[in-house]
Order: sequence, then C-alpha cells, then structure tokens
Amino acid sequence: MGSKNKLKRFKENETFSNVIQPTREEILAGYQHQGNWASFFGNQNPIILELGCGKGEYTVGLAKRNPNKNFIGIDIKGARFWKGAKTAIEEKLTNVAFLRTQIELVDLVFGQNEVSEIWITFPDPQIKYKRTKHRMTNKAFLKKYSKILAPKGVVHLKTDSEFMHGYTLGLLHGLDFEIIYANHDVYKNEGSPADVLEIKTFYENQYLEKGKPITYIQFRITN
Repeated sequence: MGSKNKLKRFKENETFSNVIQPTREEILAGYQHQGNWASFFGNQNPIILELGCGKGEYTVGLAKRNPNKNFIGIDIKGARFWKGAKTAIEEKLTNVAFLRTQIELVDLVFGQNEVSEIWITFPDPQIKYKRTKHRMTNKAFLKKYSKILAPKGVVHLKTDSEFMHGYTLGLLHGLDFEIIYANHDVYKNEGSPADVLEIKTFYENQYLEKGKPITYIQFRITN
C-alpha cells in the first residue's frame, strides 16, 4: 500500500464514528471507556473482541450475523481496518467499532468481566523461540484475557498455522483450561460452528487455494 493511500485512510478514519484511536498515554493514564463500553454502544449487549483484526472482515461478518451483540476489532494498523470501518458505516451496522491500539494493552482498555468472547483470527504464529512473548495465546496474554472476560467467557482461535494450533493446545492442557472444541481441519472434519465455516477473510481464501488446512480451537479460561 502506498504512503498516499495510507495517509488518506488515516485521515478518513478520523471522520468515522465507529473508529476510536486513543494514545498509549491516554490508556495508561486510565482509559475513559474501560468498564463503560455499554455507554459507547448505548446498550447492554454482550461485547465480543477480534484481536489483530486486520481488514476487519471477521468483525464485520460476525456483527452481521449477530445484531444483538457488539463487536470491536482491535489492531494497531489503522490503514488496514479502514476497510472494515468503512463497510460497517456503509451498511449501517451500529454494533461495530474499531479500536486502534496495541493488543498488549487490552486489559487496560476493558474492565473486569466486560467482554463475553474473544476471537483471534490468523495471528502471526511467531514461530521463533525468541518471539514467544509475542504469541497471542502465550501465558501472559491468557492472563490479560482472563481479567476482562466474563465468567464462562470463551476464546476462539482460528489459524492456518499448525504450529500455533499445537502450541496453544499444549499450553491449554498444561494449564488445565477447558477446551470446548478443537479441530485441526475445519473444512474436512465436521462439527465446527457456523461462524467458523461461513466467514472467510481474504487471506484465509488464499490459504485454502494453497491447500492449507484451517484449524480452530474454542476454549474457556478457568481461574
């Protein structure tokens, strides 16, 4: 993407009512929406996050299928989720928002028990050992998720990475967390939820064209 396109998208994001772009300093000082996202949406509907939302395809897709839930896509790259934000506005989806911030700050952006579900879709698996701290299902991130998830809240991991799938399953077993469902090839093995099978991102379609299996885990963090 050219720099002119990026600048144009950054500018347009500033005009979108469904895009929130706090500074890191604002979040660290005590974020205004933490524990108060119901006020932002104007209702008490469940809040579902997509972490590392990219172009926002999953956030928008889930929002269309679930009008009685609120969805927030989170990514540090605003030029990417511009597409999802614009689509949501054009299609008059009032249950969608996009938050530009780092995933590591998620427990400072949302209050205790404020989130019902978390989706992690096609994250960078960070295969090298020295990158373990950046894996979005490592122990540190799971601890952050546990702070904001409501009782019985669930996490969904959908990935093309067999490494990420195996790493996460092993970690969950070791921590004795509840694995609700796991599938190492969702399009060949029956049983995956409709939201997993019927929403596909641009990159997922590319993976499927290459014959890569898509994996899925749904789990609950127990304290």
